[in-house]
Amino acid sequence: MSFLGAFRSTAVQMGGRLNKVPWRLPATRKENARKRLRAVDEVVLTLRDSGVQLKALDQALARPLETEMNARNKYWVFARNHPGLKKGIHKVPKFTKTELPREFPAGIKSLIKIK
Repeated sequence: MSFLGAFRSTAVQMGGRLNKVPWRLPATRKENARKRLRAVDEVVLTLRDSGVQLKALDQALARPLETEMNARNKYWVFARNHPGLKKGIHKVPKFTKTELPREFPAGIKSLIKIK
């Protein structure tokens, strides 16, 4: 049924989702994720060179740099309730604004298979 004017149906009124998450991470989003990781690495290395002593800085230095990470750690996060125990970073709410873990949990690595 189709109405004209103010009464025409929209995606929301028909029950569809407006914010659709793509099933795979697009190349532009991958590049932006790498840029964010490199920006964080640059800040951490700058703080290290300045001579500041912080517990959080020591923890950040213990994590791998973006160049040392493999694709599994860059674009996937551990998800206990997802099939395969992993999900793409673009499925994480606000993945551009929150810090994501750079490694999978230690005992889980052998269970997760990524193409």
